[in-house]
Amino acid sequence: MLSLGEIAPDFTLADQDGKNHMLSDYRGRWVLLYFYPKDNTPGCTKEACMIRDAFPRFEGVHARVFGISVDSVKSHKKFADEYQLPFSLLADEQKEVVGKYGVWGEKKMMGRTYMGTKRTSFLIDPNGVIKKIYENVKPEVHAEEVLADLQSFNA
Repeated sequence: MLSLGEIAPDFTLADQDGKNHMLSDYRGRWVLLYFYPKDNTPGCTKEACMIRDAFPRFEGVHARVFGISVDSVKSHKKFADEYQLPFSLLADEQKEVVGKYGVWGEKKMMGRTYMGTKRTSFLIDPNGVIKKIYENVKPEVHAEEVLADLQSFNA
């Protein structure tokens, strides 16, 4: 896992429309990278919709939002269209970025152990530095939590 104060590892991934995004292209802006397990699952849908509903406030503080999972571009497109998500979902099918950020690992659910993406977010400042790491994110409150932190960092 990465640490506060580190420069966020750069990457290039395609979004739901097939457009490539390179993290370093967003220097000069706050960036929320939120890693989530899977498109169209209850917790991930709740998290995406809460961010969607708060999205104008993210834009108001010039913050860019990227959701990242190991799902395909096609899966992201369906998910984004179904829930009218106004931000980019990035496809990390090769699991490179989840590896760089230390969010791919062993998980347990209903007595079963498996490998998957841990629900973790990184708030990156305009200089590319990790300012806050959110582990074990609670989907229903995450957007408000991040917006409160953005407000305090920008104060």
